[in-house]
Amino acid sequence: MNKIPMTSRGVTLLQKELKKLKSKDRPNVIEAISEARAHGDLKENAEYHAAKEQQGFIEGRIKEIEAKLSNVQEIDISNINAKGKVVFGSTVTVVDIENDEETKYKIVGEDEADIQSNLISYSSPIARALIGKSEGEDIIFQAPGGQREYEIILVEYI
Repeated sequence: MNKIPMTSRGVTLLQKELKKLKSKDRPNVIEAISEARAHGDLKENAEYHAAKEQQGFIEGRIKEIEAKLSNVQEIDISNINAKGKVVFGSTVTVVDIENDEETKYKIVGEDEADIQSNLISYSSPIARALIGKSEGEDIIFQAPGGQREYEIILVEYI
């Protein structure tokens, strides 16, 4: 199986979620199933079926996280000397050529991506256009709203 690139922050977040699922969520749902069983007839017991469904979700998520963590390639950007080029984990400040709007993005793994926090997946169209480029270069990429053009004004490894 291929390695999954992820920042140190992303690995830590997945480990925390896994710990919570195993130490809090799993025991809580087991307790809920026990309580629902105590109420009698399981065929018409909505609480029991909801708890069993939740248990399935929790167990599936635990397996998913464990699989990802076993195949993760943790990338510590502070140890990378990319000589000013945009690479996985770098933080890039760009300016939109059309409206002069400045935005800062951090290129992260797919599981870490959160556009609200300006964390973009390395497989996104903008990240694919940015990777390998340097400060001062322009990029053109296809966004959902159409073609966009940005200029890279700063590349940081933080």
